[in-house]
Amino acid sequence: MVETKTSLLSRLPIVSHLKKSVGLQRGMLIAGITMTVIFLLTAALAPLIAPYGGTQRFDETQAPPSSVHIWGTTAGGYDVFSRTIWGAQTAFLVIVVAVVLSIFIGVILGLLSGYLGGWLDRILVVVADAIYAFPTLLLAMVMSIAISQGRSSMWSGIFSAAISITVVFIPQYFRVIRAETIRLKAEPFVESAIVVGASSVRIMARHIYKNATRTLPLIFTLNASEAILTLAALGFLGFGIEPSSAAEWGFDLNHAQTDATAGIWWTGVFPGCAIVLTVLGLTLLGESMNDLNDPRLRGRKRSGKKNKELVDA
Repeated sequence: MVETKTSLLSRLPIVSHLKKSVGLQRGMLIAGITMTVIFLLTAALAPLIAPYGGTQRFDETQAPPSSVHIWGTTAGGYDVFSRTIWGAQTAFLVIVVAVVLSIFIGVILGLLSGYLGGWLDRILVVVADAIYAFPTLLLAMVMSIAISQGRSSMWSGIFSAAISITVVFIPQYFRVIRAETIRLKAEPFVESAIVVGASSVRIMARHIYKNATRTLPLIFTLNASEAILTLAALGFLGFGIEPSSAAEWGFDLNHAQTDATAGIWWTGVFPGCAIVLTVLGLTLLGESMNDLNDPRLRGRKRSGKKNKELVDA
């Protein structure tokens, strides 16, 4: 039983990648994991970390950092530290809703398109290509306006932003799963299932799904960082969540522009650093996993390490 648990643990995405990594690659992976864990803990513990609510306003506007407001206040009277902490929770909720929806829809469409083929495959590929033709941010803006007229309350804003991002991400999951499904459909174990008389639904669910979705953790990590940037861009351009409903980093950056010209730096630096560090952590994690999934890169790094040891000897 202990050996089974150990083997299952060693096969988990991040744990298995840590075992395969060496040198600089391991350093990048650990840095990405650390920053991502800090982001997740901040989002989960926001009610305990933030001294005030994300939408709570004060009479002191544009006040510099002090013992009462450690990162100062904004022109609207919001506490910068609290807004930054609560903004992590908003970003996390949008990521979860957007990526879960896009994975669910993209995987189903990819399986159907790759396995069934025919006119359904041609239509879905054309639609995916059409979505790719639009700039990502422009498409998200159009969807945000169509869903919530560009501004909304907390949960409706989170869902509208998430759905806007979902539309952008679905073609990515669709293409990956479709390509894997087409490849797996020609494998002997699938052909054997067809000969035995298994239904198409059973083959897709039990034989193809498990093998076609192995790269989803990697795509999820890369898309999470893109989702944060898209959410921040929507808020920066005025198509995000109302500031009186929830804290959002992009909106705070937008209103910090006029403060910067007056020498008020604290309203823009902290939410900007939150975006940069979170995206950097997720990107380092995703790119490291991507490199370690490539056997050629893993082999090159290991052979380089062995050659160095031989030279030193």
